[in-house]
Amino acid sequence: MKVEIRQIGFSDYQMDIYHIWKLFYEEVELVYEPADDAELRMTLELADAGEEAGTEAEVRAYLERPESGAAWSHTERRLLRSGAAEARRRELKRVVGSALLRVLEEASGLEQPWGVLTGVRPTKLMHNMVRKQGRELSVRQLQEEYLLTDEKAKLLADIVERQLKVIPDLFELDREVSLYIGIPFCPTKCAYCTFPAYDIRGNNGSVDTFLDGLHYEIRETGEWLKRTGLTVTTIYWGGGTPTSITAEQIDALFETMHQSIPDMDQVRELTVEAGRPDTITPDKLKVMKKWNVDRISINPQSFTQLTLDKIGRHHTVDETIEKFILSREMGMDNINMDLIIGLPNEGIPEFQHTLDETAKLLPESLTVHTLSFKRASRMTKNRDQYEVAERDEIADMMKMANRFMAENGYHPYYMYRQKNMLGNLENVGYALGDRDSLYNILMMEERQTIIGLGCGAVSKVLYPAVYDAEGNEQQKIERFPNPKEPSVYNQAYKEYFDKKMRLLDDAYGQTVSG
Repeated sequence: MKVEIRQIGFSDYQMDIYHIWKLFYEEVELVYEPADDAELRMTLELADAGEEAGTEAEVRAYLERPESGAAWSHTERRLLRSGAAEARRRELKRVVGSALLRVLEEASGLEQPWGVLTGVRPTKLMHNMVRKQGRELSVRQLQEEYLLTDEKAKLLADIVERQLKVIPDLFELDREVSLYIGIPFCPTKCAYCTFPAYDIRGNNGSVDTFLDGLHYEIRETGEWLKRTGLTVTTIYWGGGTPTSITAEQIDALFETMHQSIPDMDQVRELTVEAGRPDTITPDKLKVMKKWNVDRISINPQSFTQLTLDKIGRHHTVDETIEKFILSREMGMDNINMDLIIGLPNEGIPEFQHTLDETAKLLPESLTVHTLSFKRASRMTKNRDQYEVAERDEIADMMKMANRFMAENGYHPYYMYRQKNMLGNLENVGYALGDRDSLYNILMMEERQTIIGLGCGAVSKVLYPAVYDAEGNEQQKIERFPNPKEPSVYNQAYKEYFDKKMRLLDDAYGQTVSG
């Protein structure tokens, strides 16, 4: 769909305007000059808002369809609370977005439960709001300024309260870090996946050489931690599928980790994502028990075999159940499972079947994902080959998941959102009792540095917080990605590690050598 946009009184926020349109239309082209072939025309007019706190901003959105003469309009008026330039810009962005969202909801008949909140980490925003003004005012602000529904605003508030209960020192972890271990191999690559995941039998680089690099990074990271006096909060093995490598290789990595990382006995959580059931063996489970792994993931995604075949997961439904039971029998008492809403050819009956099978197992935690068409995935590149459910059915399946969790005693403890998610919904992690994943919370809330080791691992380095004149916290975060391709990583891991250490030294005030 081609849309002609006319902006009056401002020229900013074009990317934000695009993202709001994408909530309603899968294919949309916005042009900012006259276009005779435009299917829709929109005028966005910003009245003079002033630069002082307490002045009013007014944005009028007018949308018309030239062919039919149909037209819709909405005017959004809002007091701007801040006089600081950047905070004022953010407030104006919400006013523009709200006017646009309201007129598009009226024209399309669709409600957007997340309003103008299009970022990946809504709970991070909620934490910052609650710290300043408490739950009640924060919920109201989400409803009035961001246009969230009552349900979504309450979900955010509940998750934030839960996270602070699970990690009371969430905002006091500046002398601790977490580690992410990236092992980029899988038996096969799923159709929806864009993670670094390479066929372990392929020619993308030697597994042994990759493991040499990972051992090196673990040892050198341990030396840096000892030098700086920092300790480790959580360790997460991801990928890929870490259990694609052999039991002996897993054992050797753990030995290096315990020899190198200081105070391993103080690590609060150690997770291994054994996501593909076809990679789990008794020997690998024995190794994980030996090294006190206290959380694993076994991810069915769906309990319909035709779906697994369609998306390229080369394990059976029976194998998922068998490996879950095996893990239980071998002492794994904290198991996570991932489920995906909206997989190809799945509707309400198939998802209900997945929930029914999940109820027979009741893992300690469940993460419910809404399918996202990621740009680089095979599914996105060949979208005409994959038929997925419509928006209303996706929303109904999310409601089914919510009911299932409530009926079985699960509580939500973390969430995030992605671009191009079916139904513009969310991914939510649920847990029983006290089995919330600490790493998932820390990773999503960005309250401490996470050092990524291995192929495709991304380090997120937090600098000390600074505050503006109005007391708003600003914290610089630098991302440092390791190479995704094993062949590139194998050739350059020392060079990348040195750059990463310089970044960490800069953030933590250490003397940079060389």
